[in-house]
Amino acid sequence: QVQLVESGGGLVQPGGSLRLSCAASGVIFSRNHMYWYRQAPGKERELAAGITGAGNIMYPDSVKGRFTISRDNAKNTVYLQMNSLKPEDTAVYYCRSTRIYDGMDYWGKGTLVTVSS
Repeated sequence: QVQLVESGGGLVQPGGSLRLSCAASGVIFSRNHMYWYRQAPGKERELAAGITGAGNIMYPDSVKGRFTISRDNAKNTVYLQMNSLKPEDTAVYYCRSTRIYDGMDYWGKGTLVTVSS
């Protein structure tokens, strides 16, 4: 059974940093593309960062230069380092894995990030 478990969310002041982790089980981790999505209150879920199985990385303009995604295939974990956080980064952050050979998707339950003074 595939499980994605996010951790590391919390309350942080504007300008602060957080590091999110997503631990995967039940998957051959290196054979999955991994993503972080986020959903702010009243808004649609959107991509925050992605890293392919080959290590190619993508960011939307809204987080470019502030967020860094990385993966550790030995630990079956993907990370999201978030720096210079803004109130508009407040959202539930979700981890998603996409199996490369057939496109099967799995999602975690999310972790809440609140950026507020």
